[in-house]
Amino acid sequence: MKYVLEYPSELPSAGDVFLRPKVIREVVTRAEESGFTAVALSEHPAPSLKWRNNGGHNTLDPIAALSFMAGVTSSIRVMTNLYVLPFHNPYAAAKALGSLDIVSGGRLIAGVGAGYLRAEFAALGVEHERRAALLDEALAALRGIWTDPEKPVTGADFAAIGPMWLQPPAQRPHPPIWIGGNGSTAIGRVVRHGDGWMPIIADATMAAAMRTTAIENAHQFGEGVDLLRRRLEAAGRDPSTVDVQVVCPHLDFDDGGSVRAALDHLDDLERRGATYAVVHVDGSGPAAATKFIETFGEVVVSGARAGSH
Repeated sequence: MKYVLEYPSELPSAGDVFLRPKVIREVVTRAEESGFTAVALSEHPAPSLKWRNNGGHNTLDPIAALSFMAGVTSSIRVMTNLYVLPFHNPYAAAKALGSLDIVSGGRLIAGVGAGYLRAEFAALGVEHERRAALLDEALAALRGIWTDPEKPVTGADFAAIGPMWLQPPAQRPHPPIWIGGNGSTAIGRVVRHGDGWMPIIADATMAAAMRTTAIENAHQFGEGVDLLRRRLEAAGRDPSTVDVQVVCPHLDFDDGGSVRAALDHLDDLERRGATYAVVHVDGSGPAAATKFIETFGEVVVSGARAGSH
């Protein structure tokens, strides 16, 4: 299992202090030193106040913030979790994500999805009802632009009218594309376009709020992975080349029972096909966050390498 730090500003309770450059540098360099494979940020360019007051969180533009994080580190990967492709013209998305891959030295994992906040779509002038179709169009366009940049790409609302020039990303043929969503349609997107699957294990209420199919437990998660593997094999793809990301359960390092239960759950998810886990740290302040990161590195990351869980 590899571990991804969800940058603490993504927590509803995290204060504005996590937006300060000095704090960003301290947190991400500590994560790199502690053995985290990647650091992740979501995309919410125009969230509503209602969303922020009901479990939402501070947001940064992920391209700008992850570029800064890449500049103060040397090896930790930078991940969009998730970059909402329907918000963007595919050429603009290819340029932004490709530029992040270039300035990070080929460290981008491009986690992408359809988005779900109706008010945010309205604020950006994008039809919420078209988000699935726009995602499918953008996924095909993104791969084409990155792998054959001169060939013009046309979509429902855009058209390149002649040979194009875009600087290719650092990773060839393109950065890994991981796709969010829980249902069969999302799995189909991974089979056609993806290098990773990013499902959310959540109860039906939360899944409905995020406008996705519910995966409520490890057993259902395993069934989803099995379906993904079967469909990859049918498409002539090697399932072992596709990563699967889950969310790490809550860890209270002052409670040995909590830690053991969380590690057992992670081991179960790994046996069922998970290869990455997103970690939510203590967001009560920078000192608490860095302490959590260090402890996680010692107990979980180093423990996994030593085969102790």
